[in-house]
Amino acid sequence: MTCQTYCLFVLSVIMIYFGCSGSALFLGQLQNDIDKLKADFNASNSDVADGNPVFIEKVKNWTERNEKRIILSQIVTLYLEMLKKTDMSKPHIKNLSEQLNTLRNTLSNDYKKFRDLVELSNLQLTGLKIQRKAVSELFSVLQKLVETSTSKRKRSQSPKRCRC
Repeated sequence: MTCQTYCLFVLSVIMIYFGCSGSALFLGQLQNDIDKLKADFNASNSDVADGNPVFIEKVKNWTERNEKRIILSQIVTLYLEMLKKTDMSKPHIKNLSEQLNTLRNTLSNDYKKFRDLVELSNLQLTGLKIQRKAVSELFSVLQKLVETSTSKRKRSQSPKRCRC
C-alpha cells in the first residue's frame, strides 16, 4: 500500500467509526485532497514503502470499538499536528484539517482517556508517599478489575435475542 492509500484508509476508518461516513462525493473530495497532500510531501518516493506502516499496525492491536476510538483519537491528533506544520493556506490542507478537527471534537472524551494512559505510563512510583497512596487504592483497583471481568462474562453468556 502507498502512503496515500494508508492515509485514505485511516481517515475512512476514523470517519466510519465516528458516524461521519458521508457520501462518495465527500470521500472523493478527501481523496483529491490526499492526492494533493501526497504531492506536497513527495509521498511517492520509494522510501515510503520501506519498513512498517506508521498507523495501521497500531490500529490492528485494538480490537474493541471503544478501544479503537481511543487510539484513533490520538492518530487524528497526530495528523492535525503534522498538518499544522504545513502551508495551511492551501485549500486541500485547510479542508483536511477542518475534517480532522470535526472528528477530533467528536473524540474529545476518547482523547482524555488516552491522556490518562500517558499519565499512568509516566507515573513515578519511587516516592514513599505515592507508594502509600497506591497501596491504599490496591483493593479498589482489584474490585474494579473483577467487576469489569464479571460484566464482560455476563454479556457474552447472555442469550442472544432475536431481532425479528
